[in-house]
Amino acid sequence: MIELKLSLNDYISIFIHQTDLLLTNYVKNQLAPFNIAPEQNLIMMVLWEKDGLTQNEVGQKVDKDKTNIARMATSLEQKGFIKRSTCPYDRRSQRLYLTEEGRKLGETVIPIAEEFNNMVCKGISNEELIEVKRILSIMRKNVQ
Repeated sequence: MIELKLSLNDYISIFIHQTDLLLTNYVKNQLAPFNIAPEQNLIMMVLWEKDGLTQNEVGQKVDKDKTNIARMATSLEQKGFIKRSTCPYDRRSQRLYLTEEGRKLGETVIPIAEEFNNMVCKGISNEELIEVKRILSIMRKNVQ
């Protein structure tokens, strides 16, 4: 048997991963009736904030590569939530636009996202949230 220097519960990366799985599973269940996956919802949230971005711009905002964004955009387009349009000044670039159905989806999903955020942050002060983001940012930087 190999002796671990830390117990399983001492690894912060495992704790963060387990927390992420719990949060993602909750969101997945909340979004299931709307035929949208949590990662697709990230794209929609970006577009609800600013419609008409390029796939590259969306990818930068959600920290996903071009292939993932293209795949998710195709799925969202097939579901009728967005439409893609080739940029007139750069034929290699695709802009993503909300459809009417995509806008309507936002009217339902945005309040769910806000309620979820409030639930997750319940009992945590603004200062503590700032500190959590600061620490997680350092961890991200350490791994990049």
